[in-house]
Amino acid sequence: MLIATNETIAPLYLDRLRATLAQYEVDDIVLPDGESHKTLATAETVYTRLLEMKHNRATTLVALGGGVVGDTTGFVAATYQRGVDYIQVPTTLLAQVDSSVGGKTAVNHPQGKNMIGAFYQPRGVIIDTETLKTLPARELSAGLAEVIKHGALADRAYFDSVDRSLAALRAGESQALAAAIHRSCEIKAGVVAADEREQGERVLLNLGHTFGHAIETAMGYGTWLHGEAVGTGLVMAADLSMRCGHLSASDAKCVKDLVARAGLPIAPPPALGASEFHRLMLLDKKVSDDGLRLILMRDIGDAVVTAGVPDALLGETLAAGEGLCECG
Repeated sequence: MLIATNETIAPLYLDRLRATLAQYEVDDIVLPDGESHKTLATAETVYTRLLEMKHNRATTLVALGGGVVGDTTGFVAATYQRGVDYIQVPTTLLAQVDSSVGGKTAVNHPQGKNMIGAFYQPRGVIIDTETLKTLPARELSAGLAEVIKHGALADRAYFDSVDRSLAALRAGESQALAAAIHRSCEIKAGVVAADEREQGERVLLNLGHTFGHAIETAMGYGTWLHGEAVGTGLVMAADLSMRCGHLSASDAKCVKDLVARAGLPIAPPPALGASEFHRLMLLDKKVSDDGLRLILMRDIGDAVVTAGVPDALLGETLAAGEGLCECG
């Protein structure tokens, strides 16, 4: 067994996890922290550690950390000796509500986020909400972006409950967080079970992500947290949904206000102009031979895959984003 973690999480939880696994033969590797290290080079250090310690196909990898650790370790598990078991032990809210569930594994390429990866399911996901007590406020807010996203795409009642309980969620209250984690995992697991390899319905889970990934690529991975970019992406998706005639202006404002109250940016960085933003969106994995496909909202709680959005309307949303206050 090999535990993969990072330099931030290791001092907090590595010894405790090793003690829990004392009956097993356990190695570990401590990776650098941050989205900028979610690369093939980092994956190679894990492969090297596995080979040096003579791990075979019977080994199990354990990903102890946030989304970067989980995605990288999962990718290594999917490809080491053509596939070995792995377990997710997510320690951030974003990883607990989203990235640890569903079997997407990947590393980034300088020209696009998550471009090198595999669908590969973990043997299990173990969530301990106590780990959130050491989570910085900025990281907690980043996780709330995915919580808001799940309500916005699939469950209006959940979206409204997040709105009502937002103060408790931002304060780290255990009961509120446990409820949000449970419902978010329930929503995502239901979508993934119906479409594991993202041939149809699963693409709806990317609401806000085409915009968000463009921001991350432009700014350099790690400058904006993934959840911060997704938060802005949700606001922009709601704005475009309104311009396309799907979403009411009041509901678009509800999305923007909730994202802002969660402590997340509501507009892209000023340095990212509309034309460059559009170019980067065209690098997204959801671009098909027919062009850019976007996830829009017909209503809060009702998302739809949309192709053929008029360039003029998309341009209006990108231009409107340039004029917004960057932070909520």
